Amino acid sequence: MSACSETKPQFSSIDITGADYARDFALTDHNGQLRSLKDFQGKVVVVFFGYTQCPDVCPTSMAELAEIKKMLGPNGDRLQGLFVSLDPERDTQDVLKAYMGNFDPTFLALRPDLDKLPQLAKDFKIFYKKVDGKTPGSYTLDHSAGSYIFDPQGRVRLYSRYGSGAAALAADIRLLLKNS
Repeated sequence: MSACSETKPQFSSIDITGADYARDFALTDHNGQLRSLKDFQGKVVVVFFGYTQCPDVCPTSMAELAEIKKMLGPNGDRLQGLFVSLDPERDTQDVLKAYMGNFDPTFLALRPDLDKLPQLAKDFKIFYKKVDGKTPGSYTLDHSAGSYIFDPQGRVRLYSRYGSGAAALAADIRLLLKNS
């Protein structure tokens, strides 16, 4: 009997197919262009929320995503990395552009308006909290450390926890590309 049933892909990441959150956005990228998920139809989109002054999780996650793109070989051009700033006060368009230059030229940074950030975070179930530093501008942010992965049709499919590893995430992305 099992030969007649359709088998679901076995992902390493958390399968959230059909979730009623993390649906879409309308955010300006680091080039000043308004973006939404439909701009990336045909690609697997990995969305990570962070901030440019993050000392560890954010740059590590973006570097890993750039590594994954290389691991995908010819399919690497079907991967779109998106970094959504949780710190629009300090993460200006120029800062975001320079930051993204450290990872992959095709990756984009998105910057929400400060007053719209709380709703965006709620829509994506992202936690973030400002932690005061020694001076007013030296704060840090505690935040969720994982990525949402959308299939080539723009549907949220997976949530990948920080530290899952490039090989596991690359395998998940290959499955999404293969089954699209």
